[in-house]
Order: sequence, then structure tokens, then C-alpha cells
Amino acid sequence: MTESSPSNAPESPEPTLPSRGGGRRRVLWITAAAVVVVAAVVVGLVLSLGGGSDGSKTIRVGVVDASQPYWKTYADLAKKRLGVTVKFVNFNDYSQPNPALKEKQLDLNEFQHIQYLANYNVTAHDDLQPIGATAVYPLPLYSLKYDNPAALPAGAKVAIPNDAINEARGLLVLQAAGQLTLKDGGTAFSTTADILTHRVDVTTLDASQTAGALQNGSVAAAIVNNNYATSAKLPTSRAIFQDDPGSSSAAPYVNIFVARKADVGDQTYLKLAALYHDPAVEKGVQQANGGTAVFRTTSAADLQAELATVQKQAEAAKK
Repeated sequence: MTESSPSNAPESPEPTLPSRGGGRRRVLWITAAAVVVVAAVVVGLVLSLGGGSDGSKTIRVGVVDASQPYWKTYADLAKKRLGVTVKFVNFNDYSQPNPALKEKQLDLNEFQHIQYLANYNVTAHDDLQPIGATAVYPLPLYSLKYDNPAALPAGAKVAIPNDAINEARGLLVLQAAGQLTLKDGGTAFSTTADILTHRVDVTTLDASQTAGALQNGSVAAAIVNNNYATSAKLPTSRAIFQDDPGSSSAAPYVNIFVARKADVGDQTYLKLAALYHDPAVEKGVQQANGGTAVFRTTSAADLQAELATVQKQAEAAKK
């Protein structure tokens, strides 16, 4: 997700996990997040954007960017069209909204993509499910010197993020750009150990450092998450490649509304997920994200099937 967020929360809707430790297939997760007392982990305020004193049904939605104006638009529409009062519970830490949903401190959350949820479910032994798609945010490859991937010299250094979420996606982007090939075509949990052939040399850095490495000339190109690109003032014109949001390799990175498994058929929840695609809400999302969102209306059933596939990949990655 490249949605902006308040306080110290990451702006990007593509959540970033800590860098990998040793081990070829180690998938990192802050497992303690699943056992905390959820009432104590809500860092932000519970924001009521529609009242609820009139007896209307209240739905608690966990987000990491509750201050964004489009959520006010969304809540107003929910009240007007569905008779629902939406209360946003704001978090400053990506590790918290899923455990909060599991513990019924929330009814829904909206902050993550399918790959992130799959990693959480496998690691925390949970079964949260997607019920509606929001958008995909393409992951760009930047270069300040070269205008397209083919122009990169053989053996040029290219930086990608080293966290468990974005390393695999960065590798998939480079594969799509013709710069390397991955074992079995790659998955949402590939690592640099899965590189079979390469015409550029891949170096892994903390996601916050890839833009700096590009700017100081230590790499010829870099995968830079949108929030860090914005902070570094990288011009969008220097994005020489990005993943195709309609491709199968981008499917794990569709951002989603998530519910507990028992609630996947709840009609109010499904309508709330669909409401995200009201033109007024989508307009606000694009304004908040510099027009980078590519909206998706994938069905709940298809999202759940994709989650099942990615969870199998996550399980294999842990072995």
C-alpha cells in the first residue's frame, strides 16, 4: 500500500518487515504480536467518523492512516448508504492490526496486501481472510543514469530491499525487466539464493537505504518503495520499470479488506469493502498517493483462492 499515514507509521501500503537473518528460507515475523494483550497495542486513537449515538450499527476498522481525508468520505458514505457507523482504530505499527482483528478488538482491517496476510497467517497460525480488494501499488525500479533496464551495463549493481516482504517482489520486478531469472519462475517468498542467472549484480539493503544508494552513485539502479522515493524526492520520470499490476506475479500484492474467517459472508462487511470503490473515495485515495494506485475489484472468492496459494508458498519458504 503507498497510502500516507500519520505519526511514525510507514506511508507505504506495502508493509516492510525487518531484514532477514541467517538461513535461506527464513521468513521473519514479529511473533510476539500475536500474543500481546490487544487493548494495550492500539497505539493510535479510536477515531469515530460518524457518530453511533443514533443506534446505527458500528463497525470497527483497523487502519494505519486514519487521518487521510478519504476515510472521512468513506465513513460519511457508509452512514448515508448502509446505515453503518464506521469507527477507525489507528495503528502506528504494522504488526498490530491482525492480532487485534483476531482478538475481536476490530471487525475488519485494511492495511495490507495478500502476501503480508499469508505470511502472518502461516507464522501466527491464524486464518484471517480477505473479503475485498482495494488497489495495487506498482513497485518501481529507479535509475538516475539509465533510461531503461536494457541500458544497464552487464554486471551493474542494483539494490533491492532486504526485508521479507519486498526482497521477493524486487526480484520478481528484476526478472520481469529481463535482468535475472529465478528458480521455478520465482514466488512471493523468493530470496537472492533463488537467482539462477543474472546480467546485473543484486545487492540487498534496508528499504530505507535503497534511494540513498542510488543518489550517492553506489548502485546503478534501485528498487525503491514509493514512500521512500517520495522522501528522497526521486522524480517519477526516473522510474525506468515497474511490475505490471495486472500480472499474476503482482496478484499477491493486491491490498485488501480482511475479516475473521467466520465473517467472510457477512453482507455488511462485503458492502463496506465494495464501498472503497465509490468514485469519491477512489479520488481521495489517488490524491493521497500521487495517482499511483491501480484499483482492483477482485472477488472475495478469488482473493481467498490467491491467499491459499500464497500461504502454500509461505509454508514452503519456512522449510
